[in-house]
Amino acid sequence: MNNKSLKNIQINNRQYFVPERPIVVICIDGCDPDYLNAALKVDCIPTIKHFINDGTYRIAHSVIPSFTNPNNMSIATGEPPLVHGICGNYLLDPENGEEVMMNDVKFLRAPTIFKKFQEINKKIAIVTAKDKLRSLLGAELKIGANHARCFSSEKADQANLIDNGITDVEGWLGLDVPDVYSAELSEFVFASGLKLMEDWQPDIMYLTTTDYVQHKYSPEDKKALEFYKMIDDYISEINEYEVTIVITADHGMKPKHKIGGEPEVIFIQDYLDDWLGNSKAKVILPITDPYVVHHGALGSYATIYFENSNDINISRDKLFKLPEIEEVFTKQEAVERFKLPSDRIGDLVIISIEKMTIGKTATYHNLEALKEPLRSHGGLSEQLVPFIINKPYELPSAPYLYNYDAFYYACAASEKH
Repeated sequence: MNNKSLKNIQINNRQYFVPERPIVVICIDGCDPDYLNAALKVDCIPTIKHFINDGTYRIAHSVIPSFTNPNNMSIATGEPPLVHGICGNYLLDPENGEEVMMNDVKFLRAPTIFKKFQEINKKIAIVTAKDKLRSLLGAELKIGANHARCFSSEKADQANLIDNGITDVEGWLGLDVPDVYSAELSEFVFASGLKLMEDWQPDIMYLTTTDYVQHKYSPEDKKALEFYKMIDDYISEINEYEVTIVITADHGMKPKHKIGGEPEVIFIQDYLDDWLGNSKAKVILPITDPYVVHHGALGSYATIYFENSNDINISRDKLFKLPEIEEVFTKQEAVERFKLPSDRIGDLVIISIEKMTIGKTATYHNLEALKEPLRSHGGLSEQLVPFIINKPYELPSAPYLYNYDAFYYACAASEKH
């Protein structure tokens, strides 16, 4: 078949329009709509403001849990976690009972949009801030100078032609690899995206950042506003290449601290041990990842496994009565409401109220490592995210619009030149 004449392609459960011009999807990690509202108020994001006023702007939903890995993989597959299998950054592996990071490609259950477009000879570019996502996003891609380039800011100095399709990224870009806990790690993503557009002209490009700034600074903070101005400057230049751009986020971000700055946290494992006895239940915190300095492995979502099934309903009733807990779902309820894979969540799923996080025990978390008042995510209060297209297009709104619709609507909008 002549791929140039191909109008549509089946990817997982959807038919995608095959774009003739490049599409760029940008995931601004932790971009709660409040950040855009604050930046708009001081008029420091003129390009995004133009997209909002003259293109398309809606509020969408992220998937739950509102964490990085499940949402990035939903965006990359166009599907909820029930389909692709990535339901957290961290899980209790049902095959061996071990607590592991969910970064391995073996956990992915659906092909990515990138893989399917590459099969019809589209050039793919993926740049992620942290390396934890790179292998998942690049799963089953044919990597090479004329096929796909996939690398992270974090390990750009280790990039090679076999694994990443590019080498000497620092020399090519003229920038040194930044510290993983910095705003510059995200700037490296945008600088790379712009340079790729200049030098290589990918057909499909995905840029995904880190939420270091959003965890550290409130929307009105000068540092946050400077960060969004930087993003806007790069998007302005990328927009010059006659591309269709969709901007969204993996999740929002809310303050989770007391007036004095101490983190608001409820230690659920301590409660369960008190109610049931030690080690009768196990709390898993799917926000856990190798980069816990800015959030202390504290988010607003947790899943619980019970040794004795009789303890599930007893604990559910008691958890419901805790004022810090907003929702308690059985496994089946969570699967149905949030479209989660049943074999990768516990017997109960709990979500805290907006200003609260869920921890294991008081001794498990190193709260002294938190240098700023805690801001975090994971729950329903961080589910609202922006959805912006750089051209007019008729869209639904949340809850019928999800961040994982980004590539679908990017492709559809590209048809309208």
